[in-house]
Formats: sequence, C-alpha cells, structure tokens
Amino acid sequence: MTAPSLSKTPEQPIHAPSGPPILKAENITVRFGGVVAVKDISLAVRPGEILGLIGPNGAGKTTLFNALTGFVRPTSGRVSYNGRDITNMQPQARAKMGMARTFQVERPFEDLSVLENVLVAAFLKYRGSKAEDHAYAVLERVGLADRATQPASELNLARRRRLELAKVLALEPRVLFLDESIAGLNPPGQQEMVALIRTLAQSGLAIVMVEHIMHVIMSLSDHVICMAFGELLAEGDPHAVAAHPDVIRAYLGDDSD
Repeated sequence: MTAPSLSKTPEQPIHAPSGPPILKAENITVRFGGVVAVKDISLAVRPGEILGLIGPNGAGKTTLFNALTGFVRPTSGRVSYNGRDITNMQPQARAKMGMARTFQVERPFEDLSVLENVLVAAFLKYRGSKAEDHAYAVLERVGLADRATQPASELNLARRRRLELAKVLALEPRVLFLDESIAGLNPPGQQEMVALIRTLAQSGLAIVMVEHIMHVIMSLSDHVICMAFGELLAEGDPHAVAAHPDVIRAYLGDDSD
C-alpha cells in the first residue's frame, strides 16, 4: 500500500484571515458508552479561513465533524457560532443560522432536474422568481448552469459533487462543512473542486473540511488539525503539521524497532 503524501503543494493561495472566529469549539469530548471517540478538542475558524481536519482512519475526525454540525451531541464541551452557544442546537436550526454541510455520499433528488434540486434549498430562503434566480446564480457559481435542465440522475460523480455543494450554497451559509468532497474524483475533477473551494473561501466563507487526499487538504488549508485515537496530535500551519514527527509516525508507522 502506498503511504499518503504529507507534503504541501506550492499552489496554496497566501492569505491570512483575520478578525474574531465565527465558529469555536472548546474542549469537545464525545463518548459512546465506554469509548472516547473525541477527547478535549478545541478549534476556531474565521471568515475566509479553511480549516482542515486530518488523521488516520478511526482518528475521530468524523465524530468531531458531526459534533460541530449538530449530528452528534458532545458529552462535554461547548460549540459557539458568532458568540452564541449552539452546543445542543439541532442541525436544521444551525443551517438556518448560517452553518451548512455536505455528506460523503451525494443525495440528489434523482427524479428532479439539476435546477429543481437547488430550488428545494433555495425555497428555504426565497419565494417565487427570486428563488429561481437565486438557484441559477448558485449553479453559475459551481459551474452547473449549463446542466440546469438535465436530470440529476444523469450527472457524473464530479458534477454530482458540485450539485451537492450547490444545494448547500443555496442556503447562503457563512460556515461551510465539506465531508470528503474531493475523495474519489479523477485528477481533473479534483482540480475543479479545489479551485471552487478556494474561490468560496476568498469570498469570505469559513470552511471546515475533512479529506483523505493529503496533498489536496494540505494545499488548501490555512490551518490543519491532526487527530489520532480521538485526541489532538498536532495543529498549525500545514507545513509544520506535515513535518511533525508524531503526524509522520501516525500515518507511516514507527520504524524505530
């Protein structure tokens, strides 16, 4: 098996998001019975910032991701959005506030057109022609306007991923959670999604993403958190995290014996 590359590619845009965090998690712990899936993790993300969550399989990334988005309730700790405690708030309430997420498995409405899929979300924000105009604008944003009338069932994987993203963007989030939006795509599809994610961050969206393709998440992220066995292993600039001995050991193993 080929070991994952932890190197950071040079095409990462250089920018330094500033200002107060829009999303904070403080000392999040999640237990399932006697199993501690996440232990005492804290993080913060600012508008325009991309935060990458990495770690080997079973590290607790998905559980933390679900705790941030309301699909899992933390055993202890606090999640806040714009200074408001949302720790026990349901996912749909968080979405209305400005937090939205994608899922690992795309779930388009197969019998509806691409535009109609986005309209389902757009109608939560607008009515009538405004909703349709908004849906078209979102499709333009993700590069699917030319597929508006096409049945969603006919889209290939890369376009289904962009449709999933369009449905989320139609909610006009301020914090966007991406759950393996690039995994499984061919190189051209990866490049298109990377460019789109960068554009979204540059527009001011705060982005939290879980991704297993190391060179992609390292090139995109402004800040990286690496987890192992539910605990924080390392965090900081992607260069520093990629070079951290504990991170290298977690991914590549310890060959000291």
